[in-house]
Amino acid sequence: MSPRTAPHGARQDPPPADDATGWITGAVPDGWFSEPPQIVIDRDEIIIWGRLPEPQLAADATDADRTAAQSGRIHQFREDTRDDRIRVARQAEHRYRRKVSWGARCGAAEQLFSHLAAPVMTRLRQPERQVLDTLVEAGVARSRSEALAWCVRLVGRHTDDWLTQLREAMTAVDDLRRQGPDGL
Repeated sequence: MSPRTAPHGARQDPPPADDATGWITGAVPDGWFSEPPQIVIDRDEIIIWGRLPEPQLAADATDADRTAAQSGRIHQFREDTRDDRIRVARQAEHRYRRKVSWGARCGAAEQLFSHLAAPVMTRLRQPERQVLDTLVEAGVARSRSEALAWCVRLVGRHTDDWLTQLREAMTAVDDLRRQGPDGL
């Protein structure tokens, strides 16, 4: 039986990751990033985003030069830090029982390295399936699965403020639950 499943195939939640941001920030070698890493956690994955310093370019550098230099900086970081990133990821994966992925940002460029694509089961009625099929038929997506992911990204982009408020409220409820009635 895997650590993520309970008897009879029921899903078991991973351990809390309340201290993951601090732990990971401490585990990341000094000098990798120009600011503390941004840690994004859900029940399946931890993504560690790091901002890299922008390359110094000549004053007459074009936007294309800047974009290429930023992309090159991210690529070189990925190659130079591979073994150390794997070491940190393995430790965090063991500690938090979640896949750990890495991403880097440099200027306006960003790249997410190998990351998890988790299957999500859902039941859709015909009108909802027709939306997905329309996206596939129009060439926006190659499959219903890709069309659904596209819809989720679109909704996320247009409801970001609302989702942020909802996540903050859920965090406050979790904090109150942890305190219990004795903590009041």
